[in-house]
Amino acid sequence: MNTKKIQTSCLINNYNYAHFLSEAVASALQQTIKFDEIIIVDDASTDNSSEVIAKFAQQSDIKYILKEKNQGQLSSFNEAFLNASGEIIFFLDADDAYEPEYLETILNFYNRRSECDFVFCAYKKFGAVEGTFQDYEIDVDLGYSVIRTLCNGEWIGSITSTLSMRRDILRKVLPIPNTEDWRVRADDCLVWGASLVGAKKFYLSQPLVRYRIHQNNQFHNSKFVNTDKDYEYKRFWKRNSLFNYILQKNNLELPLLLAFTSLNELKTIPCPNTQDFISYLKIIFLFEKNLYWKIKGIFLLFNYLGKVLMSGKLQIR
Repeated sequence: MNTKKIQTSCLINNYNYAHFLSEAVASALQQTIKFDEIIIVDDASTDNSSEVIAKFAQQSDIKYILKEKNQGQLSSFNEAFLNASGEIIFFLDADDAYEPEYLETILNFYNRRSECDFVFCAYKKFGAVEGTFQDYEIDVDLGYSVIRTLCNGEWIGSITSTLSMRRDILRKVLPIPNTEDWRVRADDCLVWGASLVGAKKFYLSQPLVRYRIHQNNQFHNSKFVNTDKDYEYKRFWKRNSLFNYILQKNNLELPLLLAFTSLNELKTIPCPNTQDFISYLKIIFLFEKNLYWKIKGIFLLFNYLGKVLMSGKLQIR
């Protein structure tokens, strides 16, 4: 199948990253297969970002939005998505960059796996920290994750610039109105949201993105150098509000036969690992209200674990 037949949109969000922005946009332009459109959203930067954007503005495949008021990353995602027309949507932070073969590799994967809704990949760190970050050593079919995200709050994804998803999934998530909650780390909305609305997720082990580490990294610094002792507590309530909004927007709720549905969701992962079984055991034990189905669900879970062990498909992790 010709990968060019799938329409693609690259959404670049920027705030005061004028000294990085040119490299990010150039990396999107210099792909081995071109994006159909590149949309740059500037979140009312106070540096010379608008001048950098103006240098690219004459190109036909580039659109740009200069916001008058700074409202944060989620607001930029909302604006970019509402102006995008692609069937597959890609995200790029203005301080990161794509490898030249990123788009071609990802599109080839979407073409080969028509059931794929959401892809994230390994990445190379550069700048203040060097190295390659991989969640897994091989490509992985992660199946569906509605139940484990809703019950356990599991975060199955990666940094903004490694993410892509089908438009049909993203329209069930964006736009999200509570932008003030997600001025930073709005990729949480994409990762959690995609799971909640039923995206089938895949991971590619090839490092196709360059992730810049510097003193202003919101994701990197909030995860490793966070000085706010209340950060995780605040994030929990933001997550709770986000989940409620997405569930109401899509008329979703926990299934009545939670244990049965959890087992079926687990079985969408072709080669589950030990953590997958632990996650679903926790869900059945804690959230299944029917005692009969709680006991039967746990029994069936261990029975399935035995079958996976016998087949040699269990991944030890």
